Amino acid sequence: MDSQLQQTLARLIRTQRIAALGTLRDGGPLVSMILYAAAPDFSAFYIHASRLAQHTQDILQDARVSLMIAETDTGVPDPQTLARVSIRGEAVEVPATDSNYAEARSLYLTKFPQAAPNFGLGDFAMYQIQPRRARFVAGFGQIFNLTLADFKQTAAAGLDEGD
Repeated sequence: MDSQLQQTLARLIRTQRIAALGTLRDGGPLVSMILYAAAPDFSAFYIHASRLAQHTQDILQDARVSLMIAETDTGVPDPQTLARVSIRGEAVEVPATDSNYAEARSLYLTKFPQAAPNFGLGDFAMYQIQPRRARFVAGFGQIFNLTLADFKQTAAAGLDEGD
């Protein structure tokens, strides 16, 4: 993947606010919309979710998840040219006592300041999705399989170019 495509991926991850979260429910997939914030080096993606939500209940039963971040459809003639990344990993709760909690909370609230009251609700918790593998589609015929190391390299390249 060249530097221009790394820029595309870094911009996609940093500018989008919502993702599709795939969990396993009763042996089958469930997909729901979720807000996310990425760690600066893309080593983790943070979600803040209610324990009452089906996707959170699923995570508590089976931590394997998928997170899909897609470019917003602006009405381009061929929607298959829209950039998107599907991330597979595990969602792990980040307890308020964890050393990473303050940073995760700060990243999340910087992106979603309106969510601050939810941090005072007892049924909400912060979860960290740790990417294991990903598939980045930059457009038709531009498809890349990525590892955590690729994400970190992309994050660094994106910062180098001013993203």
